Amino acid sequence: MAPIKDHPLRYALANELHARPFQTLTPPCRAMYLAIKQPYAAASRDKSQDLKHLIDLLDRFGTAHPQPGATHFTAQIGQNTLKWEQHTEFVTYTVFMNGLGHRPYDPSDFEVFPEDWLETAPGVRVTSAMIRVMPRPETDAELSDKVDDWMVAESVAVSRALEDDVVIAGDFRIDQAGHQRFAVFTSGGVGERRVGRVVQRLCEIETYKTMSMLGFSRVHQIGPRMGEIDADLSRLMEDMKASSAPEENTLKALLSVSAELESLSAQCSFRLGATGAYEALVHKRIEVLREDRFEGRQTFAEFMTRRYLPAMRTVKSSEVRLGAMADRAMRAGDLLRTRVEVQRSAQNQQLLESMDRRAEAQLHLQKTVEGLSVVAISYYAVSLVAYLLYPLAAPLGMSKGMLTASAVIPVVLLVWLMIRRIRSSMDDHGPDL
Repeated sequence: MAPIKDHPLRYALANELHARPFQTLTPPCRAMYLAIKQPYAAASRDKSQDLKHLIDLLDRFGTAHPQPGATHFTAQIGQNTLKWEQHTEFVTYTVFMNGLGHRPYDPSDFEVFPEDWLETAPGVRVTSAMIRVMPRPETDAELSDKVDDWMVAESVAVSRALEDDVVIAGDFRIDQAGHQRFAVFTSGGVGERRVGRVVQRLCEIETYKTMSMLGFSRVHQIGPRMGEIDADLSRLMEDMKASSAPEENTLKALLSVSAELESLSAQCSFRLGATGAYEALVHKRIEVLREDRFEGRQTFAEFMTRRYLPAMRTVKSSEVRLGAMADRAMRAGDLLRTRVEVQRSAQNQQLLESMDRRAEAQLHLQKTVEGLSVVAISYYAVSLVAYLLYPLAAPLGMSKGMLTASAVIPVVLLVWLMIRRIRSSMDDHGPDL
């Protein structure tokens, strides 16, 4: 019996679930994280440039290349480990280093990414971060002192995560070297893969937060124009209500507003939709950390609630407002078109009534002309008949005048009957012509 055939995508779909394994990390260590986005829409992005840029970095360290079409890759570059991941809109590089370095968050650590290599990046930096992973101090007070020394106290978020196996901290600010700062303090017995998952979650939280803020920037750009369009739309609807402007002009203006709103929606639909997806990922990544409060400080979830969620609500409200304005413009256009059609129907009805009156007048005129035609034709017919009867005047003992007079009534009657028959025939066959 021949074996059953597999679906062509069976192995690809199964392997996709294991495509991005977490890094195993042994404290103390540190990570340099970089996310690059091409300045194009996701649909027009050339992902092959990301792979070429990665290969350029690998060649500097004599490291083997990834397979063609790869979307993730892990390799040794010198004494460090590089993890590369390609996403829909951006690509990320994470370099893991052993130890904690000479001083906390040393900008020289980021030199693992060569300067000339960064200059040739096929895009712009979305975010970058330096993460320190170290054993948890003996006391919480000592841990708090370290966090206060490294980060901005006003915005720092610190929380116990994963049932107090780790403590995570970050202030979501860009330091003087241009990087975000995060710290992970691990308790004894925490697995290497678990530490790797925590570091990965912190990188994802920062990246997805930044990517979602692109939507906030976009609605700020279109906000003033949306206000102007809203005012124009309100004015046009007032004109419709007051009938202060010709309907054709108002309809033309409404169509222009609708077209601009549709254009704005098309330009922003991907970014606003992506913002919603990234926001959901941010909250999901924080949720899986299972945070608890540390020393009365705000957690990552509380930081997002106070600082991040208002921006996301602005994006959502702008998206709803844009859709509502487009619907208003469409409804107003439909109402105005209905009014114009009703007015045109009334004008057409008046035109038809006028045509009926003209047709009735033409009918009366036609009857008058028919009467005159009978007289004219009879006159010439009587003359012809008189010429034909003149030779019979002598035998009949009648004068030519009497003979002509006797022929008038029969000729007129025949002419009238003939014209009446012709008109009746035309009335019967007219619709078929």
